[in-house]
Amino acid sequence: MHKSRLSGFIIDCQTDDLEGSAKFWAGALGAPAETRPQSDDGPYIALEVAKGEPYVEVQKVAHPSRVHIDIEADDIPAEVERLENLGAKKITEIKDWVVMAAPTGQHFCVVPVIRAGFDDNANTWK
Repeated sequence: MHKSRLSGFIIDCQTDDLEGSAKFWAGALGAPAETRPQSDDGPYIALEVAKGEPYVEVQKVAHPSRVHIDIEADDIPAEVERLENLGAKKITEIKDWVVMAAPTGQHFCVVPVIRAGFDDNANTWK
């Protein structure tokens, strides 16, 4: 048995101006931009959303711009298997998360638990 839930939205931007992209999305969503330290995972700028809301991050990417969701899980292999049984396909593993594609092609990630309140608000799967 494991748990999972929607964790956040990542706005992938194929751009050389990540700060400009974050400024646009901050204005569009009414969520101030806060710089997140750059890591090996790539440059991100987090937007400040209301407590308890899914996170929103603007990410600089090499692939075409798109939006993808993150699903957080307390057992990533079990969640990947559950989603594969629903028709998703595993694309790749990056550090401690898995990139997947829905049957209709949308990419999304299965990530470790990130947000507070997970145990109280996550779906339980058998």
